[in-house]
Amino acid sequence: MGVLETAKLLDEQLYSRQLYVLDLPAMQRIQGAKVLLSGLQGLGAEVAKNLVLMGVGSLTLHDPHPTCWSDLAAQFFLSEKDLKKSRAEASQEPLAKLNGAVQVCVHTGYITEELLLDFQVVVLTASKLEEQLEVGALCHKLKICFLVADTRGLVGQLFCDFGEDFTVQDPTEAEPLTAAIQHISQGSPGILTLRKEADARYFRDGDLVTFSGIEGMVELNGCEPRPIHVQEDGTLEIGNTAIFSPYLHGGAVTEVKRSKTVSHKPLDVALLQPRVVAQGSEEAHRARCLHQAFRALHEFQSLNGRLPQPWDPADAEKVVGLARSLEPLKGTEGEPLEELLDEALVQIVALSSAGGLSPMAAMLGAVAAQEVLKAISRKFMPLDQWLYFDALDCLPEDGEPLPIPEDCAPVGAGAIGCELLKGFALMGLGAGDSGGVTVADMDHIERSNLSRQFLFRTQDIGRPKAEVAAEATRRLNSHLQVTPLTHPLDPTTEHIYEDNFFSNVDGVAAALDSFQARHYVAARCTHYLKPLLDAGTQGTSGHAYVFVPHVTDVYRVPPSGLAAEGATYPVCTLRYFPSSVEHTLQWARDEFEGLFHLSAETINRHQEALTSLAETDGPQVLTLLEEVLGVLRQRPQTWQDCVVWALGHWQRRFHYGIRQLLSHFPPDKVLEDGTLFWLGRKQCPKPLEFDASQDTHLLYVLAAANLYAQMHGLPGSRDQTALRELLESLPLPVPQALAPISPSDLELAGASAEFGPEQLKKLHQVLKVWNRSPPLEPLKFEKDNDSNFHVDFVAAAASLRAQNYGIPPASRSQSKRIVGQIIPAIATTTAAVAGLVGLELYKVVGGPRPLRAFRHSYLHLAENRLERWEPCAPAVQKLHPLTWTWTCWNRLEVPAGQPEKTLELLLAYLKEQFGLRVKMLLFGKALLYSARWSPEKQAQRLALGVTELVCQVTGRMPQPGQRVLVLELSCEGEEEDTIFPPLHYQLAV
Repeated sequence: MGVLETAKLLDEQLYSRQLYVLDLPAMQRIQGAKVLLSGLQGLGAEVAKNLVLMGVGSLTLHDPHPTCWSDLAAQFFLSEKDLKKSRAEASQEPLAKLNGAVQVCVHTGYITEELLLDFQVVVLTASKLEEQLEVGALCHKLKICFLVADTRGLVGQLFCDFGEDFTVQDPTEAEPLTAAIQHISQGSPGILTLRKEADARYFRDGDLVTFSGIEGMVELNGCEPRPIHVQEDGTLEIGNTAIFSPYLHGGAVTEVKRSKTVSHKPLDVALLQPRVVAQGSEEAHRARCLHQAFRALHEFQSLNGRLPQPWDPADAEKVVGLARSLEPLKGTEGEPLEELLDEALVQIVALSSAGGLSPMAAMLGAVAAQEVLKAISRKFMPLDQWLYFDALDCLPEDGEPLPIPEDCAPVGAGAIGCELLKGFALMGLGAGDSGGVTVADMDHIERSNLSRQFLFRTQDIGRPKAEVAAEATRRLNSHLQVTPLTHPLDPTTEHIYEDNFFSNVDGVAAALDSFQARHYVAARCTHYLKPLLDAGTQGTSGHAYVFVPHVTDVYRVPPSGLAAEGATYPVCTLRYFPSSVEHTLQWARDEFEGLFHLSAETINRHQEALTSLAETDGPQVLTLLEEVLGVLRQRPQTWQDCVVWALGHWQRRFHYGIRQLLSHFPPDKVLEDGTLFWLGRKQCPKPLEFDASQDTHLLYVLAAANLYAQMHGLPGSRDQTALRELLESLPLPVPQALAPISPSDLELAGASAEFGPEQLKKLHQVLKVWNRSPPLEPLKFEKDNDSNFHVDFVAAAASLRAQNYGIPPASRSQSKRIVGQIIPAIATTTAAVAGLVGLELYKVVGGPRPLRAFRHSYLHLAENRLERWEPCAPAVQKLHPLTWTWTCWNRLEVPAGQPEKTLELLLAYLKEQFGLRVKMLLFGKALLYSARWSPEKQAQRLALGVTELVCQVTGRMPQPGQRVLVLELSCEGEEEDTIFPPLHYQLAV
């Protein structure tokens, strides 16, 4: 099997999000792989697109068949000018443009054994069964990974044969678990106590672990993997430690992943003994019936030289007859399977088997491409061995032909947004005279986008995503009406995305990357009664949800999602008592902001008034300048000055700062109740001793000195050897603290926060340095530029902080992901969820459908999980003794009047029309009326017009074009969980 001989450097900026999914060794294997793909209709194009975006080394296309009109419905690389050209040759150039690092070739001859020897993976799409059996047998013999992928209408099939002895080196997507150690006993077995007892629940009996960073019992550091036993109290038995040195301090225990071996049967055997991916016996039976339906379709094609005609009952009945006559299936051990064929299912498959649909191609093409990556990288468990996916729920219940998509408007042009736009173009969405698609995205294209967002090219970097996506979508379908908007969709732009905008929209497809953004867009859809299609991904997992007014429940943000996005940590925890890697990283991120951004901004802003500022805000200014100057007493003039500052700051943060803390809270300090101060999550820190031979120490100084130089407009240096020599020649500076630690942070006994004459004198001395000096350059943190030292500084600072407190440090890659809030992403998951959204779109635009027609979807490609389920119906509420009911989609509508209603008339209207006695009325957070107010205050408010009252209380006038005021109310007799519909008070136009 051939592998690319030329070693290529991996473009880590391009594949930055993908590396968080696959890791560097896996990406290097992918970059050296050679893949043969036969069949370039819609499904083949999806597989090819994903493989090229993800950086496979070489992709050879094989499809000698000429392009025909039907190909254009799902094959986005082809257009009218390619009619009668070979599909493979016509697709080569546009595929190659997706990624210049991938060799895209075309093979025009037959697939022979000699040809196959040059590849590691072979994929057949839209192929006949005879070809599948022939090529599959050769691949199995040659130990080449072999896949078959096919879609027939709304049903898809995927088969994998990776050989009889295929080793998966990394079976799961999860990173190895690492936990901090509290103590290890000497004995047989040795007992390990974790710093956080909760971490024990993540370990399992028999897990293999290794150790690092332990002081004292150093024999465990880097040892061969040891099996553990998890005890009831959460401690871990780790084997014999009786002859090891006594445990002293620190360290981490880390899970060691185990490889797994997979055994696959060749296609000729698996055809009669299918192992299907399914959740439960009912789903497995349906999958086997679909398996028989595909076999029958192959037999029909072999006998008739064509597939069944669409919606032809006679052809469908022939397919059912062929399915009945097939050799019965057997179990995995060869035993006969005694189960009835679902003939109705086979019939509907036959009726709808003609034609290719873009969403089906996207879904199956994504899964197939992910299996190719599994074969190459040996990361994640492959399918075992057949996967069947159907979206027959898209068919109208009355059996009429599929509807034609009508108008709908998506939101977003990120990775999922691009895939959605591609699908919309191929489906013809918004291509009518009165139709249209609006794409809204405020971001600009970055290099890292190019490995997932196939509408963008290198020359588009820096341009608005929405504009480029709109241009590229029009090229896919010139009839598509696409309008790009570059404004964010959030509360600040409600004057742009206002009532008139949403009144002209038939639906929203959201591809957003935060729960806060999803919550806002979903609320707008609920307000305007618009269907919402929501998609999202993280690594190899993703979802596609559908929300339809009055049919399904509305979108609800999981509480854990919003909590995670808004997570904050107490200041004293970050400064003095960190206990997790997240604490150390947030501390390091704050360090960057304070040292290189806020300080420069503040000094520039107040440079002319620093002397007077010192009189009024002395302690804060002194602390600020002390941070910027450190051990220096003048602004830096050379690179060496910057190195001296960085070294001094290292000493200040990781040595003297810890010594100062321990002087107030010694390691043996006891509280009044007799318990140790340093206990549990409050770990006693240790000062570090600077050592230029240690990489993390050197990298911190390198990054800090370069950032300090940038801030002062000085040239930096990347020469680590010269830096190490310079550091070895410099004396360790002794920082002179100008300001004490704030007692409000620590409540330190004896520490004083007074700003006396002596400190004021020191401050004036320091201020002289800044008078008439050029302004500083504030540095804005940028996570995606790996050459600017930003992430290097944060990663090194966090790692040193972790060493102070005995916390397992994060790697640079992990630090970048956490601090930069980067969501791991890969093209396959993106394409799969876009396909699932497209399938629900068929239902949304096809007219009223019952709840049972819709599907929420969740997939996890690394774990071979695909779940689809019926959404929840909206909860019905009722207020006794009222007779009317409502759901989250209802609202109380009050028509506009001339003259406008006073508040008194509005309350009377609500009582007369709905039987509601209003206790409280709010506009946003502003209280307009309360029944608890004094009669005088109530009378004053009741006499005002509703719009006048809102303006008086909030100080804001309605926006131009605004049609309603949305009010919230509570009423007499309501229960605690009662949520009344919003009150839509219509404004006179």
